[in-house]
Amino acid sequence: MPRHASKTPVPSELAEVRPGQSIELLKQLHILTRDGRMNQDSRRKLKQVYHLVQFIEPLLNQITQDHGSAQVADIGAGKSYLGFILYDLFFKARDDVSRVYGIEARSELVQKSAALAQTLGFTRMSFLDMPVADAIVSAQLREKFDLVTALHACDTATDDAMRFALKKHARFIVLAPCCQAEVAAALRKHKGAALADARTGALTEAWRHPLHTREFGSHITNVLRCLQLEAHGYQVNVTELVGWEHSLKNELIIASYKDLPRARPAQRLHDLLEQLGLTELQERFATA
Repeated sequence: MPRHASKTPVPSELAEVRPGQSIELLKQLHILTRDGRMNQDSRRKLKQVYHLVQFIEPLLNQITQDHGSAQVADIGAGKSYLGFILYDLFFKARDDVSRVYGIEARSELVQKSAALAQTLGFTRMSFLDMPVADAIVSAQLREKFDLVTALHACDTATDDAMRFALKKHARFIVLAPCCQAEVAAALRKHKGAALADARTGALTEAWRHPLHTREFGSHITNVLRCLQLEAHGYQVNVTELVGWEHSLKNELIIASYKDLPRARPAQRLHDLLEQLGLTELQERFATA
């Protein structure tokens, strides 16, 4: 019988890599080791990014079909895992004026990302070393973006990303939000008065214990974020990013600008802040 050459088995790490993905990029990002291996932390990180890319790609297809190119901002980009992988999978093969901007306040990460983009020939990536508040008014950035995203930007950085997106009239906003300690702190500060108030005392049991204060504060933060986006005319969908076994920060908020009626969500947001004793955060969750 003729002997057939046996096929070399694909390492399990590479089997998880999407077709067309640059192995060299994953090595440069330290998701893969130099010999092509992947540890459990890297596997979780890659899975999270890939899931987010799956949600973003259909939106980019809509944008590029309508306008021929897409302008994307990644807020609180960190090491720019998302921006690099998105560029490699979606933008690299395109011949247009699309651009991915990574905005990050830690200068050492910005410098490393810019150097890596140059090494890989990712010429339509830009990295800005500045807080998001400065990026909103920076002359280095466009007046309008098609899509704004943030992956686990910590504390108020998710809200900064939302403010950036609203100011830049983003058509799509994709957020994997992190917690916001500010809301939990406000709940904690007013807990005694709320417990003593006959109108709110029973409700306050939802965050009476310290652990519940943190968890309830995180949940309410995202509820307020969704209402804020709806109060600016966006249609909002909330789903899971990945399975809970991969990340406890698992919520994904996808907002599409539809110019929807604003009055009801704005009123609901105002009422919720008032009922929870969070009126001091009215400016943070501004609706106009």
